[in-house]
Amino acid sequence: MKQVAFGEENRDLSPREQLLRPMIDAIAQTMDLYGANYSFGQLYGIMFFEDRPMTLEEMKNVMNMSKSNMSYGVRSLMASKMVTKLEEKRERKDLYAVETDFFQTFKNFFGMKLQREIDVMRQALDVVIPELEGLVQAVDTPEDERQFCLKDLEKLEHAVQYYDWLQQFVDELGEENYFADKRRI
Repeated sequence: MKQVAFGEENRDLSPREQLLRPMIDAIAQTMDLYGANYSFGQLYGIMFFEDRPMTLEEMKNVMNMSKSNMSYGVRSLMASKMVTKLEEKRERKDLYAVETDFFQTFKNFFGMKLQREIDVMRQALDVVIPELEGLVQAVDTPEDERQFCLKDLEKLEHAVQYYDWLQQFVDELGEENYFADKRRI
């Protein structure tokens, strides 16, 4: 694929590449919605349609970005398991391949994000709930403060139920055949 600078006309693009530009842009916009960098979304889209592993140099040339930005983008996509570094090399340069299974990228990306949310919230819940329970039981806690603590505990118990459910969802999402009935393509 040739340079894909999206704000510019590029007469060097083949008809296929011209047709794919809106699709690559849509992938980038979608990833941006979920907190991924738009440029990294473009890179993912380009690699998705490239159908072959690419080196950082090739990506840099296609994206017209600095090598350091490209390296950061690839690391970000690797952290989301949307891109993997291959064992093989091309002319002593590392090769990277994109995950093309949207079901798998969904599992990887959202599983990771949701697990992070669960871990952060559970850590806070594990600290705050016992402290609030201590305030409720303390003899020197004023009654109005005790009532507020009881209401807060009720809200936090609901949060515990939600994060227990969310953990179960994430665990199931990680199972190999979670989307088995959806992959009849």
